[in-house]
Amino acid sequence: MQVSGQRIVVLGTGGTIAGRATSPADAVGYRAAELGIAELLQGVGAAEGLQLVAEQVAQIDSKDMDFAVWRDLAARCAHWLAQADVAGIVVTHGTDTMEETAFFLQSVLAPAKPVVLTGAMRPATAAAPDGPGNLADAVLVASTRGAQGVSVVFAGAVHGPVDVRKEHGTRLDAFSSGDAGVLAYVEAGRLRQLRAWLQGAPARAVATLPEPARWPRVEIVTSHAGAGGAIVRALVADGVQGLVVAATGNGTLHHALEEALLQAQDRGVAVRRSSRCAQGRVLAHAADRLPAAGGLSPLQARIALMLELMA
Repeated sequence: MQVSGQRIVVLGTGGTIAGRATSPADAVGYRAAELGIAELLQGVGAAEGLQLVAEQVAQIDSKDMDFAVWRDLAARCAHWLAQADVAGIVVTHGTDTMEETAFFLQSVLAPAKPVVLTGAMRPATAAAPDGPGNLADAVLVASTRGAQGVSVVFAGAVHGPVDVRKEHGTRLDAFSSGDAGVLAYVEAGRLRQLRAWLQGAPARAVATLPEPARWPRVEIVTSHAGAGGAIVRALVADGVQGLVVAATGNGTLHHALEEALLQAQDRGVAVRRSSRCAQGRVLAHAADRLPAAGGLSPLQARIALMLELMA
């Protein structure tokens, strides 16, 4: 059920959905972040009684996403969410770092209204662009009564911010929610909900986020056959404050890498173990010497650790 007499705010950040190529047949050699959000909204309608409001927050390829854009985007979301007549927010975003931005926004906003991220795998100039359909679906979800929290709407599926992963580099349905499953599907202009919207409290209030230059430095390293500790020691010497390790299986580590990580932890560096596996979670054990990141991916664990260190 959609709300009426309200506004949906659409915040643009660039990405493939705003991309342009020299040929309609070219879905690979395009330039991302070429079209403004107002142009993308042309032809995207809203339900009767809903007004779409466009605002350009950034204009970047999402592979170049940085802390400054995250902070600005979170601040603009917080501003609009506080307006009584705003029913929800849509954020157009590149797919490469969409899952990171979704997790970050949920962590600092935990909004009681919907904040919906969407984008495209084909540029706007493609012969059959997927952006307009994704954007229309995102507007529908953002205007659905009772919806809340951050979600990713893509190829007709609604993903939660903790479960969503980009799992394919070119396919139109590039995102998955793994064994957790999607929150809902958009079908013929209607929402079919399967799971409850994510609720919770902000891990860090937007207003208390420091300047991006002061955000703690957290890096990701990977365990693999023949892994050593040289990278860890170099990062510690370079002043890193946190390390997330993408471990094998259920958080297992090559012994040489584990030794270096334990030494880093002894020197005051915060360390978290996640898994490089696409699904499942790291199950903690009483004998663990390095804390587990639970069900968070390495990318999410990095964000969570950054926010933790900010405190």
